[in-house]
Amino acid sequence: MTTKFQKGISGNPKGKPLGAKDSRTELRQLLQPHAAKLIKKAVDMALDGDPAALRLCVDRIIPSLKSTSEPLSISLPMNGNLDEQATAVFKLAASGDLSTDSAAQLIAMLGNQCRIKEMTEMEARLQALETQAVETSNGKFRK
Repeated sequence: MTTKFQKGISGNPKGKPLGAKDSRTELRQLLQPHAAKLIKKAVDMALDGDPAALRLCVDRIIPSLKSTSEPLSISLPMNGNLDEQATAVFKLAASGDLSTDSAAQLIAMLGNQCRIKEMTEMEARLQALETQAVETSNGKFRK
């Protein structure tokens, strides 16, 4: 099997040299010996009312929440088209039976399903056209 890129050969010879340090790593190494003093200073500044230092400290103590969702038990027209399914989701959200966040996620999922369906249909159509072209070039004509 031939691949476009060969192992051990850079696709960008003018790029970052192998083994080059990331500037963030260098900064961490520079700050590391002073870490305890810097943290104490940030805490002292936060306790003195510095809003930036306070935010920094609080963000480290209480990280922002990541969205989590519970499994849903809703009834959608599974045999219906995507428009009917989206309308059902909208009606559930409008009636208060489904949160707007969950509804938005479901609509996004339906949109992704639509794109997958389009690509699957396009792939099948392309395959049919390629087959027809091969048959035509071999002197076989389809009706």
